[in-house]
Amino acid sequence: MLNRMQLLFLLGRPLSPFYGLAMKIREKLYKQGLFRRNSLPIPVISVGNLVLGGTGKTPTVHYLAKLLLQQGYHPAIISRGYGGKAKQKVNVVSDGNTLYLTPEQAGDEPYMLAEELPGVPVLTGKRRLSPCLLAIEDFNVDVLILDDGFQHLAIKRDIDIVLFDGTVLAGNKRIFPGGILREPLSALHRCDAFVITGINEKNKEQAEEFGTYLRNLFTTKPVYFASLDMHKLQCPDLRNEISSSGGPFFAFCGIANPSRFQESLNAMAIQLSGFLALPDHVHYNQDMMIDICKQAIASGARQLVTTKKDFVKIKDFDSTLLRHVMEIHFQTEKSFDLFITKSMQKKNICPSNFT
Repeated sequence: MLNRMQLLFLLGRPLSPFYGLAMKIREKLYKQGLFRRNSLPIPVISVGNLVLGGTGKTPTVHYLAKLLLQQGYHPAIISRGYGGKAKQKVNVVSDGNTLYLTPEQAGDEPYMLAEELPGVPVLTGKRRLSPCLLAIEDFNVDVLILDDGFQHLAIKRDIDIVLFDGTVLAGNKRIFPGGILREPLSALHRCDAFVITGINEKNKEQAEEFGTYLRNLFTTKPVYFASLDMHKLQCPDLRNEISSSGGPFFAFCGIANPSRFQESLNAMAIQLSGFLALPDHVHYNQDMMIDICKQAIASGARQLVTTKKDFVKIKDFDSTLLRHVMEIHFQTEKSFDLFITKSMQKKNICPSNFT
């Protein structure tokens, strides 16, 4: 039996060529200057994808920001703030020192990045030029990271990185609504490099084959591989690390790829009494937290486990069970770090001197 997504793609297949044509026309209008592309006085690195759903953009942005900090740069992260209730032209999630918005206002991912990256301003705005300009003018940054920026053609970028999930890859290679592609595969000519994320033993072979496919299509663009290892449990409620021996656990999450979270828990031999997949960017409240605890207790669980993205939205709610967070470790090839370093140097972009 077809699931809802497969049914959508089947029904939407006749419309895919029209959507693909519209995206090609849009790209051409930007290229010809009929739609304005804005140049900024500092370098811009875009992290995005060609497909719908999760590809590990947030861990990649986090990794890039830390890498740039280590190299002496002062980056800011610019996001649309999807799912956040703050709708100003510019929403300052953090100036690098102080958090100004709640997860509900900022959106779960921008808030999580701001919380985990001291020294890195995080701003959101639907029209991303405005937060970009404010970051440059008010926070004295010297490089911008556009989160989910591949389709945001209104801003020119110096390095354009496109991500693919190692399991999903390009799906059926059809354009929405007949498949998971946001644009035709030909749009990848705009990017500078590919990163295939979420590599594990199950998908490694097919991911490498897809990497070869990309290299053959785009011979000048490097392909890198990265794992998103969920490698330990933390218990923020107790402020320390907890082993997996305290189960059984009831797992829940509201992310784009819940099956990856469940598979990672199973791979760590964490005993689960149940698993609840909620919609991506779900808005939690106290009643939901109470209901999750009731489901967990009914399943025989003694503790809860979720993702960091979910925990930032529930940490202020009361819970009758201890809540644990799965820590994600982004690990990629050293050659990717070298690519970023050389790309910045090639464009004569050096860290600015701050006093």
